[in-house]
Parts: sequence; C-alpha cells; structure tokens
Amino acid sequence: MHEKEFRKLLDKYLDGTISENEKMILQKFEKEQISENYNQHFKNETDKNSVKNIVWKNVRLNTFSGSRLDWRVFTSAAAILVGLLMVGYFYYQNNNILHKSEVPQNAITLELEDGSTRIIEENGSVILTDKEGSVLGQQKGHELVYSNSEGIEELVYNTLTVPFGKTFVLRLSDGTKAYLNAGSSLKYPVKFLKGQERNVYVIGEAFLDVAKDSLRPFIVNTDKMNVRVLGTKFNVSAYPEDETSDVVLVEGAVSLHEAEEKYDPKNVVLLKPGFKGSFNKNNKSITTDKVITSLYTSWMGGELIFRNMSFGNIVKKLERHYNVVILNQNKDLASKKFNANFGNQTIEEVLQELKDNYGIDFKITSTGDIEIK
Repeated sequence: MHEKEFRKLLDKYLDGTISENEKMILQKFEKEQISENYNQHFKNETDKNSVKNIVWKNVRLNTFSGSRLDWRVFTSAAAILVGLLMVGYFYYQNNNILHKSEVPQNAITLELEDGSTRIIEENGSVILTDKEGSVLGQQKGHELVYSNSEGIEELVYNTLTVPFGKTFVLRLSDGTKAYLNAGSSLKYPVKFLKGQERNVYVIGEAFLDVAKDSLRPFIVNTDKMNVRVLGTKFNVSAYPEDETSDVVLVEGAVSLHEAEEKYDPKNVVLLKPGFKGSFNKNNKSITTDKVITSLYTSWMGGELIFRNMSFGNIVKKLERHYNVVILNQNKDLASKKFNANFGNQTIEEVLQELKDNYGIDFKITSTGDIEIK
C-alpha cells in the first residue's frame, strides 16, 4: 500500500466515513505491519509515551456519545486504532520528519518547536500534534489550520517555509489567515496567549487577513520594518534581496516603524487603505504612495502583474514564481521599466511574450537556466 492511500484510509477511519471493504484493507495492512518489530522505530520511551497519548485521545474523541460510553465500541476502536496509529507513526517517523540537510529544495516544510522539520505535502491531510500528543491543528489540502488549543500556556513557535514555485495558506489559532508567496516563510506561535501581543515573523511575501482583537495587537515583524494592526487586510513583501520592504493596505489601518526602533505611537507612519508604505533599506526611511492594491495581491490567484517595474525586479519575481534561474546578460535592460500581465502561462510562454512585445531575446541552457541576451 502506498503512503498516500494509507493516509486517505486512515483519515476515513478516524472521521467515520470508511466503508467495510476499506476497513478490511486497513486491518489486513495493519496485521502485515504489526508482524514486524516496531520498537526499532521509536527513539526512546518518551517517543512511545507520546504515541500512546495520541492514541487514547483519538479513541476518546471517536467513541464517546453524550455522557455515556459503550465499552464494547471503546475496546474495539482502541484495538484497531492503536494498531493503525502505530503504523501511522511508522510513516510519520520515516517519511515526514527529516533533518534540515535532508529536505528537498522544492518542499514546503514545517519546522517544529524542537527543531525537527516536517514536509508538508501539497493537498495532503495531516493532523498536527505537539510532543505530548495534544492536537494543534490539521492540514486541509492547500491550507494548514491551527486550533485554539486548550492547555497551552507558553509560547511555542512553528515556522512554515514555502519554496520558489509554490504558494500556501495558513490559518493561525486566532483565525488570522496568511497567504504565503513563493520563497517565503512565516514564524508564528501555535497558540496566541491571553493578554499578550500577537507577534509573527515574515521573510518574503505574505497577504494577511488579521482577526480583530482590540486587546491584543497583531505585529508583523520583518527584517527592517514592523507592521502593527488590530484587525485588517494587507500585503507585506520583505524579501532580503530587495531594496525595499513594502506594505500595501487593502482594508483597515496599520502603523509602520523601523524594526530596530522601539514601538512609539508618536513616532510611526500611519497607512490608509489604498496606500503602499515602503521602507528604503539604504537610507532607512519610510515613504507612502497611493497604489492600485490588486496589482500587489494578484499573486494569490496565480497572476503576475507588472506596472512600470524595472526589468531587474521582474526577473526576481519570475525566478520566485517559477523556481527558475534567470541570467541577464543584457545589462542595459536591468533598469528599464515595463508593463506586463501574466496568468497561468508557463515560463516559456512568458518569455516568448516578452520577446514578442519588447524584443527581449532569451535562450534556455542545457542545465535549464534561462539566459537573457
């Protein structure tokens, strides 16, 4: 049985939608796997206890009915679920948790609080738990959703990283929704604590639809500029290689200030909807300009829209979006500005359009790199 098939059947078993035929397939697979010695897959007794906690929590969730408990259902479910989750743990240990050096460059990854890294498969279905077995959230296809877990009373951070060529959606424990663009990462608490500011850390680009909470400001920390809000929708772009960090406000209100400076409400730049705030990394100044916000949020729908943008910046965005290497041999082009719209075209189609409309010639090398002539 392939891993994806196993995961699909296990999810069906846990949510009660599995058919009798599918249950027989799972039970047969369970017997085959349990015949092997699983102890070798556990690192230590702590690992074993963690799995036990997960097992019993899932058994209770799936067998209680009101205030009464059918012990026959309980024991039957426990017997099957223990076996299935042990098999599931085998897959978890051997297919999802990797050392950073082992992670493929094109994989979406989740770094857990203990420093381990887990691969997030696109359109997969995974239940997230902490080391004690408490359920933190669940992946639902192209979105990772955290629950407002009870019992967590300390700040524990996860970091989601999206490689070039991909995007992903994250729903935080307070209901805030974050769309991550290609080549970006977001560090965030698995649960925001009462009475404390909601701090997250962005590298790259993200669109955030922040859940309103007047008692807990939401603060987006970037390398050079911080964004402080109570509840709003905005796009933040803070790639390390870019000359500016930009915030485009779609709805609500935000304040901007230099990351190295302590927050002071008297010394911030207030941004209104329809405006872009830019922090210049060279002179450390923040400027604002009125913009068409859809030009800066179109990437969420798979589009690339360039308006009066330098070719050098266009190249950067194409590299991130398509996960390609573009070598510009025509240095005269770097500072020239262009307008262009691209939808769901391939990189080859995009390059051909640039050639047809602007005479920009290109060549794809034997290594797959793109040379601009």
